[in-house]
Amino acid sequence: MIESSDFDFENRIVAPEAIKQDVVDDIDVGLRPKTLTEYIGQTKAKENLKIYIEAAKKRGDVLDHVLLYGPPGLGKTTLSTIIAHEMGVNIRTTSGPAIEKPGDLAALLTNLQDGDVLFIDEIHRLSRAVEEVLYPALEDYSLDIIVGKGPAARSIRLDLNKFTLVGATTRAGQLTAPLRDRFGVVLRLELYSQEELCDIIMRSSVILGIPCDKSGAMELASRSRGTPRIANRFLKRARDYAEVMGNGKLTRDIVRIALDRMEVDDLGLDNLDRRLLRMIITGYGGGPVGLETLAAAIGEEAVTLEDVCEPYLLQLGFLSRTKSGRCATDLAYKHLGIEKK
Repeated sequence: MIESSDFDFENRIVAPEAIKQDVVDDIDVGLRPKTLTEYIGQTKAKENLKIYIEAAKKRGDVLDHVLLYGPPGLGKTTLSTIIAHEMGVNIRTTSGPAIEKPGDLAALLTNLQDGDVLFIDEIHRLSRAVEEVLYPALEDYSLDIIVGKGPAARSIRLDLNKFTLVGATTRAGQLTAPLRDRFGVVLRLELYSQEELCDIIMRSSVILGIPCDKSGAMELASRSRGTPRIANRFLKRARDYAEVMGNGKLTRDIVRIALDRMEVDDLGLDNLDRRLLRMIITGYGGGPVGLETLAAAIGEEAVTLEDVCEPYLLQLGFLSRTKSGRCATDLAYKHLGIEKK
């Protein structure tokens, strides 16, 4: 069993957020589709976005500001680059925490050309001062800048080129109402089906030059927690096992060996997920147990369990939240092979 001190959350193989290997591996950019036609999944969001883009191009106008929200790893950044490509404009990319002062935002906005896309990841983490500057830019394509201090201070309005803001967030509920209301297009990205993930894996295997049959791709898809980023990460890691333990081709048997050795089970649960469930079941009789108590029992921080483990366990129906604490469901008992007393 992996001990708490040995567990590296930044490189957790089933983490939906980008981890070090994803950032270092430049080829990951090559896996991203460049057009809506190449983009697999998210059918409703994709069809609506296609209509909005075509309508804006026919009018010769910029696309309305777009908010993309949903769990991490589903393709929000990819969709932003596709929007810019389909509109035939450039894209500038930043994140909410990176824009520390109103001046940082002003520098970005004044450098945008007509029709350009400004993509802000984690937009819910913008400071209130930066948001206040952003409002007139979104509505009137202008900036109000205060020059001087005290009684001599005066406001100057700068006109901006028309642009499209694409905001991405995993926590739409943390967006302030004034900011949320300024997005004309709001799209939610859903978790992918196994068939969609299988198609993504087959496409990625061709780009990366990894021989992979349909059964191997489906096995990878079934353990990828509905997330393309995790599916592509599994594909790269399983390739190593195929080259050393097989003939280089990813088959169902090779994939099972690879993911079993990485301690990822048939539903995509890793060692940390199973430790959490086992502690609730064997340590506290299935619950309820408070989050802080549970965190202390397995030697992890409460925020880690809440943000890293619980969302997927709740989606599977393995965990329930009550006023008294967390409880393991009958499905969790069955998956772990533990008989309920």
